[in-house]
Order: sequence, then C-alpha cells, then structure tokens
Amino acid sequence: MADPHQLFDDTSSAQSRGYGAQRAPGGLGYPAASPTPHAAFLADPVSNMAMAYGSSLAAQGKELVDKNDWEVQYQQDTPVAPRFDVNAPDLYIPAMAFITYVLVAGLALGTQDRFSPDLLGLQASSALAWLTLEVLAILLSLYLVTVNTDLTTIDLVAFLGYKYVGMIGGVLMGLLFGKIGYYLVLGWCCVAIFVFMIRTLRLKILADAAAEGVPVRGARNQLRMYLTMAVAAAQPMLMYWLTFHLVR
Repeated sequence: MADPHQLFDDTSSAQSRGYGAQRAPGGLGYPAASPTPHAAFLADPVSNMAMAYGSSLAAQGKELVDKNDWEVQYQQDTPVAPRFDVNAPDLYIPAMAFITYVLVAGLALGTQDRFSPDLLGLQASSALAWLTLEVLAILLSLYLVTVNTDLTTIDLVAFLGYKYVGMIGGVLMGLLFGKIGYYLVLGWCCVAIFVFMIRTLRLKILADAAAEGVPVRGARNQLRMYLTMAVAAAQPMLMYWLTFHLVR
C-alpha cells in the first residue's frame, strides 16, 4: 500500500528489475555476440598457426607424391640436357665422386699407416674394373633379354657411379666414429641407392616393355624385372666390398 504522504511513486526497484532482466550474460548490459573466426584465431593463435602450417605441408607432400618427378624430359625425341632437367643422367657427380673416393681411400690408409702409392693405385684400378664389369654385364643382359631401350653406355656409367657418393660418406663416418658410424651411414646409403636404381631402371626398362605391348605377367617382362632387381641389389654389395677394408 502506498504512503498517503508520498507525492510520487517509487519506481527505482521496478526499473532495476527491468534492467536486470534485459542485461545479457556479458555483464555490461549488451547482448552477447557470437564469436567470429578472427576472434577465435586470436583466442589461440599458436595452435591455429600450427594447424594451418600442417595442412599446408600435407598438401605439398601429396602434390609431390602424386607428381612423377623421376621421368626424363624429352624435346623432339631427344633427352633434354642435364642443365635443364635435374633427372637427366649427368657424369659430373659420378666422376667427382670417383676421384673423391680414391682420395678418401688414401686418407683412410694413411691414418692406419698402410698408405703406399701402389696400394692407392690398386684401390683406384679395382673400383674402375668393377664399374667396367658392371656396365658390360648390364649391356650383355639387355641384349640377351632383347630389351629395346634408350639406355646408353654413358647413362649406365652415370647411374652406377652414384654409389661412390654413399661410399665416401660411409668411409668418412668410419674414420670419425668407428665401425658403428660406418655401418649406419653406409646402410642408409645402400637403401637409398637401391631405391634410386629401382625407380630409375624401371622407367627405362619396364616402361619400354609396356610400350611394346609385352604382357605384365609375361616371361620376358619377368626377366626384365629380375634384371632391374639384380642391378639394384648389386650396388649395396659393391659399396660394402670396396670400403669395408678401409675402416678398422
């Protein structure tokens, strides 16, 4: 009941109740707005940047896997020069690796007090003889299997010469860390050269078989597969044979 002596009604409690009812959970009297993507990014920038970077790497990796980067480019039925195509066989790395291998072998023999010019010459001639035998054996096998391929003798020398890079790394790690370092590095390089030879020779030998219409499970195609595997498997064995006596 209102006071008879009060001239005006007290409406402060009603207004306070009205404002309180209209006040949003935000606490400032304004209705709460839904969070925008920009606000969500500012809330946790580190995790959002990591997610964006990971998605970008995944997309780039998928694109790299889907793209065939092993094929040699051609221009008017002629292979592109190595300076224009990173997959073209080039003798620069194999030749420099062979020379460096001979020098590293001399260093290893010198650290073991076994160095002599005759022994160093024997090391170089032995490596060159094995490379020559490899090339001749592959050419003879290609002839016997009747493979029509664009592989030349220079291409084979280039592909087979890449193993000297792994041999250099194995011997150097053996000199620095002993046999454990030698076996670890040489083992990794052996796996790498095995995969490289499989991927490279498959494009050169088996692709030509498919172009000739040879059945996938045919006898001739199986011989080509065995030849590819044999050449790839011979690389790790030769890498070990030419370096194991240099590390003690």
